[in-house]
Amino acid sequence: MHKTPELKVMYFGTPVVLIGSRNEDGTANLAPMSSAWWLGQCAMLGMGNSARTTANLLRERECVLNLPSSSMVDAVDRLALLTGAPAVSPRRVEQGYRYEPDKFSAARLTQQPADLVGAPRVAECPIQLECRVTAAHPFGAPALNATAFQVEIVRVHVEEELIIPGTHYIDPLKWDPLIMKFCEFFGGADNIHPSRLAEGWNMPHELQRTA
Repeated sequence: MHKTPELKVMYFGTPVVLIGSRNEDGTANLAPMSSAWWLGQCAMLGMGNSARTTANLLRERECVLNLPSSSMVDAVDRLALLTGAPAVSPRRVEQGYRYEPDKFSAARLTQQPADLVGAPRVAECPIQLECRVTAAHPFGAPALNATAFQVEIVRVHVEEELIIPGTHYIDPLKWDPLIMKFCEFFGGADNIHPSRLAEGWNMPHELQRTA
């Protein structure tokens, strides 16, 4: 029998993305997100309007979508409650967020230059997608409190071991993306790490884990 709950969030299960962008002063910003989908050589990204990444994408019109494997969950979780915006709202402070200007150091990740855009890559991520913003659409209901970015992928970087030899295809048996389902981290079908984000959002997160 189906029920009609008023769900607090709609993260049914999407890959985690570490978005590399460039701040107004030229320094690097890095933010985790899981509202992304791909079609052909394009992607759609959903970002809240209060995020530093949103301001960066609107201004710079470029980014790098770094796709972490499930083994990188510790680094991603270290970023979960950090913001690159110096002004942190009271609600975010209550959730546990704090301002951090150097996200790469906080996550213990390595900044790597891109080839075609000024935004940074994450050296540890096995897949990195250099992108240019082609459109930005106000998004949200009842208030337009987010932006949906349409980006074009202009260069792809993939670890050689993930590519099927002699082809231009990624081996799905070797690629194990980090997935977020309702603010919880998953690799494969297993809940693999406690989530600070779930705690900050008061989500039920005392789950049975395999690791």
